[in-house]
Amino acid sequence: MTEVRLDRAVVTVPDDGSPERRPRTILGPVDLVLDERRVSVVGANGSGKSTLLRLLNGLVAPTSGSVTVDGLDTVRDGGRVRRRVAFAFTDPISQLVMPTGREDVELSLRRKHRSRAERRSAADAVLNRFGLSHLADQSVYDLSGGERQLMAVAVVLATDPGLLVLDEPTTLLDRRNILRLRALLDGLPQSVVVATHDLDLAADADRTLVVDGGRIVFDGEPRAAVEHYVRLVDGS
Repeated sequence: MTEVRLDRAVVTVPDDGSPERRPRTILGPVDLVLDERRVSVVGANGSGKSTLLRLLNGLVAPTSGSVTVDGLDTVRDGGRVRRRVAFAFTDPISQLVMPTGREDVELSLRRKHRSRAERRSAADAVLNRFGLSHLADQSVYDLSGGERQLMAVAVVLATDPGLLVLDEPTTLLDRRNILRLRALLDGLPQSVVVATHDLDLAADADRTLVVDGGRIVFDGEPRAAVEHYVRLVDGS
């Protein structure tokens, strides 16, 4: 399993509403060691959960403190960290940059396989592994929301990273495609960290974090965490 450590990690941004432009803390300080196979993160919009996820692969750098992945610092060793940590965004169309899924998978394999023939063969193997071969040459704009999300996950997993981070992956999906995505995640050998509003998905983890106001307000057993979050939202 991949180990992620956050040591007093804080993220601040300039407060544009302040004449002095004083920094505003949007997350932290966070002290965590994540080494479970499945970790879920829940919280209201704007709570800081997406910022937390983006710390894990260096998309966001801590203003202070540090974040490491298997001992690699996300700032000093950014390139090596991003090869270990795959990140899937909420909207897959922002991630699928090539005309077809096959071309996207081949693009992600360009460093691992220099030969075009080798890339094509490796891409075919990835698409077959995820049951997406029949969609390989369709325009990504012709795919359904669920098919796009599955394709985006296949693309980021093509290089066999150790950790998959997903930011609200079920937001645009119907129930059938949510179940397809959950089945896919259940079968992955990688560690997974997922931020979600889907409380059933959140509860199907080994550990759950509740984020509120830029702080981790609960960290523990998933069902207990979901109950804590529901009470928090209900104000009870």
